[in-house]
Amino acid sequence: MLDNQKIRSQFPFFKHTESVYLDNGATTQKPQNVIDAITEFYTCHNANVHRGVSEFASNTTALYEQARTKLAQFCQVDAEQIVWTKGATEAINLVASSIDAHIEKDDVIIISSLEHHANIVPWQTLCKRTGATLHILPIDANGVLNLDVSLAMINTLKPKLMAISHASNTLGNILPIQSLLDAAHAINAITLVDGAQAMQHLRPNIRALNCDFYVLSAHKMFGPTGVGALIAKPHSLSLLSTYQTGGEMIERVSFNESSFRQGNARFEAGTPNIAGVIGFSAALDFMGSSEMATQLAVEKALYQYTLNALKQIDGIKIYGDLNNNIGTISFNYKDEHNLDVATLLDQAGIIVRSGNHCTQPLINLLGVAGTIRVSLSCYNNVDDIDRFIVALKQAIELLD
Repeated sequence: MLDNQKIRSQFPFFKHTESVYLDNGATTQKPQNVIDAITEFYTCHNANVHRGVSEFASNTTALYEQARTKLAQFCQVDAEQIVWTKGATEAINLVASSIDAHIEKDDVIIISSLEHHANIVPWQTLCKRTGATLHILPIDANGVLNLDVSLAMINTLKPKLMAISHASNTLGNILPIQSLLDAAHAINAITLVDGAQAMQHLRPNIRALNCDFYVLSAHKMFGPTGVGALIAKPHSLSLLSTYQTGGEMIERVSFNESSFRQGNARFEAGTPNIAGVIGFSAALDFMGSSEMATQLAVEKALYQYTLNALKQIDGIKIYGDLNNNIGTISFNYKDEHNLDVATLLDQAGIIVRSGNHCTQPLINLLGVAGTIRVSLSCYNNVDDIDRFIVALKQAIELLD
C-alpha cells in the first residue's frame, strides 16, 4: 500500500480531529495552500475584478483570469470555454433554464437512473415548460447501467438532449460515458456531462470527450464551496439565451435597451466569488503537484482494501459497479436501517454519509430505504479503513 502521509500532512483538518473522514463524495477537505490563498486574497489583494483601473483591481483581475486559464489547462480546453458558476448545480440549471429555444413539444430528453437530483429536476422543469418528455436509461438490480438497452434507447428515441453523470455520487459507478456520448452525437443530440464526482478521481480530457457541456464543483476538488464551472464548446454556448443580467455581462446599456457581450462573459453577471475562484486556483495547483502523481494508485489500492474488508463481513450487501468505480462504496447491513448504522459509526468517530444521497429515484429502484456510503480521497489511509471496519463490527454487534 502506497504511503500518502505527505499528502495528508497538507490538510489542517486532520490536525484538529481524531475523526475518520470518509464522506468525500459530499465535499473534500482543503489543503493548506487553498486556505492560504483565500486568506492572502482578503489580506493583500481584495478588489473587484474587470472594473477598476487601479493596480489593485488589475492585479486581482489577473489572478482571477489566471485561475480560468489554469482550469482550462487542467481540463484541456480553452479558457474562453469556461463560465464560472457557484457549483455544478448552478451550471446544470444555467443550461436547463436557457435552452428553451432549442427544445420543442414532444422532443425527448434523456438522463440515467443514476442521476443526482441536480441532474433530474432541472430537466423535469424544462420538460414542463416546453412539452418535451423525460426518458430514463435503465440500470440492473445492483445499480449498473444497462449499456445495450441504453444505446438502443438513444438510437430509437433520438433525444434532442442527453444529460448524464460521469460517475454516480451514490454508488461510485463510472458510467460508459464515451459510448453514450458517441451514440448521442451520432443523432446530433445536445450533450451535458455532470462531472461533479468524476473530476477529483478521473481528471478527464474534456476536449476529447467532445460533449457540448461539462459541469464541475470546486469543493469536490479540494477547493472552496460556492465555486464551479460550466465548460462549453463555443457553438454550444451560443445555444443558450441570456441567463442573468447585470453588471459585467453587458456590452451597452441605455434606458431603452441593452446589448450583451458574447461568449462566456455573457453568463457572468455581477461580482463573482473572487476569493473562491482564487482558492480554486490553488486547489488546481495541489491537484497538479508531484505528490499527487500517485493519488490514483493510492485511491485504487485503498478502495480494493476497503472492498475486501467489507466483503468479509456476513450480512453486508454492496451496491453498484465494483470494478468501474471512483472509490465510493454504498452498502447496507441485513435489514438494519442505514441511519442506525451511520449513527453508531458517527458515535465512534467515523464520518460517512447515509440516506438517499439526493438520488431518491435510484434508491427506490434499488428497493431500499437508503444506503451507507463510504467515499475515499487521496488523504485516506489504511488506518482510516481499519478503524472504520472495527467500528462497523462493533455497531453490528449492538444491532444484532
